[in-house]
Amino acid sequence: QVQLVESGGGLVQAGGSLRLSCAASGTIFSITTMSWYRQGPGEQRNLVALITSTGRTNYADSVKGRFTISRDNVKNTMYLQMNSLKPDDTAVYYCKAHLQTQRDGPQYQYWGQGTQVTVSS
Repeated sequence: QVQLVESGGGLVQAGGSLRLSCAASGTIFSITTMSWYRQGPGEQRNLVALITSTGRTNYADSVKGRFTISRDNVKNTMYLQMNSLKPDDTAVYYCKAHLQTQRDGPQYQYWGQGTQVTVSS
């Protein structure tokens, strides 16, 4: 069984910073792509940033230059450093991981439970 647990959300004033973490645990052979999504009130869940196993990254235009995604492959943990936060960044942030639970096995997609980020003006 695999679990993804996010942490680090909270309430911050506009212009402030937060660092989110996503820790994967359980029976994991390898993790390929990890990503952060967010879902604001009444909105769809949208991709914020992703990082591959080799460290290649991609960002939504709305967060480029402000957010930085990273990962620690030893700890099976992914991070999202969020700077210069804006009220529009307010959302529930979810992590997602594509991983194998055994060598030569299929890849599965797992989601975390989400962490609330609220940016006040």
